Amino acid sequence: MELRRAFRVNGFLMLVVLLVVGAAGLIGGITASGSAANGGGAGASAGAVVGYIVLGVAVLGLTGLATVGPNEAKVLQFFGKYIGSVSDAGFFWVVPLTTKRRISLRVRNFETQKLKVNDSDGNPVEIAAVVVYRVVDSFKAAFSVDDYEEYVRTQSETAVRHLATTHPYDAAPDAGSHLVTQTAEVSAVDPSRTSLRNGAEVAEELTAELRERTEMAGIEILEARITHLAYAPEIAQSMLVRQQASQVVAARSRIVDGAVGMVGMALQRLSDEGMVDLDEERKASMVSNLLVVLCGDRAAQPVVNTGTLYS
Repeated sequence: MELRRAFRVNGFLMLVVLLVVGAAGLIGGITASGSAANGGGAGASAGAVVGYIVLGVAVLGLTGLATVGPNEAKVLQFFGKYIGSVSDAGFFWVVPLTTKRRISLRVRNFETQKLKVNDSDGNPVEIAAVVVYRVVDSFKAAFSVDDYEEYVRTQSETAVRHLATTHPYDAAPDAGSHLVTQTAEVSAVDPSRTSLRNGAEVAEELTAELRERTEMAGIEILEARITHLAYAPEIAQSMLVRQQASQVVAARSRIVDGAVGMVGMALQRLSDEGMVDLDEERKASMVSNLLVVLCGDRAAQPVVNTGTLYS
């Protein structure tokens, strides 16, 4: 069974018709009852019965009136059987004696709880997300799950947990460990892997996974985005120290790369322009001095050599 449009008629028109029919049945029943009381015979009694039956039918028909607001739907059940949904805003008359369940079609959003879970590297992290969704199939939302709002919340937390366990907090291991150890294992790590801090990519993946999980409930996920991401308190300080150390090593690495390039350029220009003819020992001394000046974290103190390079 799937979503279908329910039979409906303009509610104002049917209200007028039912009131006229009910009034006619009431008047006819009262008139016929009076005639029967005055000896009108079996015909008058039958007329009274018919009049009151018409009045009862009109009153019964009033139970079919329903009001549907903007961005909402009414799911209709006739003695337990689904007979259709009304999603157009307005005042309508539908099949009488139906159960009318209201389903909101408005856009909704909620934020999951802060979940504590281990990322793909085994580090405990705290993560939360905001999910924006709406109902697009009132039949599935009403009958495929017990409570579609609770279903979306549960599936959202499950998807966030799964996302956190399949991605690392950082895209790559410490830059410092790669620079210092230079092991094959660290060098083989792909630094382009998606981390939880890659907002756009993670949001797209989370949205796609939630759409698959909630499709059976008639829910459309419009957006899902990480709103809170942090290391768990018990390791937060240690991870901060590690990140700071990584940045220091990375900065030093860049300084060394630049210094080596500048030293090489200086030696090459001196050689090309023939300004000084340096042997290997003098080159080594010059390189050592330049590296100390360029790589030191403090201003170098110059020493004037009044003798020769070898004294």
